[in-house]
Amino acid sequence: MKHKQLKLTRRGLLKAAVRTGIGTVGLFAWSREIEPEWVEVNHIDLKLPRLAAPFHDFKLAQISDIHMDSWMTRSRLEEVVHLVNSQQPDMVAITGDFVTYISRGVAANLVRALSQLRPRLGTVAVLGNHDHWTNAIVIRRVVAQAGMIDLSNKVHTLHRGDAMLHLAGLDDAWAGQDDMDAVMQQLPSQGAAILLAHEPDFADEYVKTRRFDLQLSGHSHGGQVRVPLVGPIKLPPYGKQYHSGLYQVDDMQLYTNRGIGMLWPHVRFNCRPEITIFHLQSSAA
Repeated sequence: MKHKQLKLTRRGLLKAAVRTGIGTVGLFAWSREIEPEWVEVNHIDLKLPRLAAPFHDFKLAQISDIHMDSWMTRSRLEEVVHLVNSQQPDMVAITGDFVTYISRGVAANLVRALSQLRPRLGTVAVLGNHDHWTNAIVIRRVVAQAGMIDLSNKVHTLHRGDAMLHLAGLDDAWAGQDDMDAVMQQLPSQGAAILLAHEPDFADEYVKTRRFDLQLSGHSHGGQVRVPLVGPIKLPPYGKQYHSGLYQVDDMQLYTNRGIGMLWPHVRFNCRPEITIFHLQSSAA
């Protein structure tokens, strides 16, 4: 009888091992093949205190962290572009890290894909740390050739009658290229202002200007792998405190987009790639 019980125990262990192996393979396949392709379109209503009534329900799309590489091919990026276009945004904001590295054809494929964006009022962009670590000159050329506005340490103002909406951008802070003084010198004192800045955790400094209603960031990829009840297992410097979603930082709102690309090992779990559509609300409307 004891011998029979031992055999049953071994059989149970074998079955458990097989189930565990199948589960592990399935989890890896999901994280590698399915979730990275399963782009989530998040619609968020945001009230900006200084937003003038003529800009009520302004639709702003954000994408981030494209990381063009061997995984993020031109065809994959074009699928994202088509998804963005289907939302019919007034404007698109790209918050950095266009590439992981520069190799043959990467710049041309970025231009071909991103030039297909069709927002009513154009696309604005800033660079991220990987753009500077590879070749910022090439990425700025991509931005220009794709018909986008480079907001690095600059301000772009939209007008509707006497009302203004300002989109400001900082070049990458981790690379030491941000210049808030230059931005503040260009920024009018009236009207709602949205700041594009690649790394989210600098929000604690940027909010001290008391001038921005909303900061848009990326960088963290949401962690790429998020364990239920635990959270992200790994986050980059300057992307640990505000790693994904909507935050209130003093009197400024901050949104950290999870990105659409990845870094090696090119897996996502419980952290889908993201397109964010902001419906800006005016309290004066």
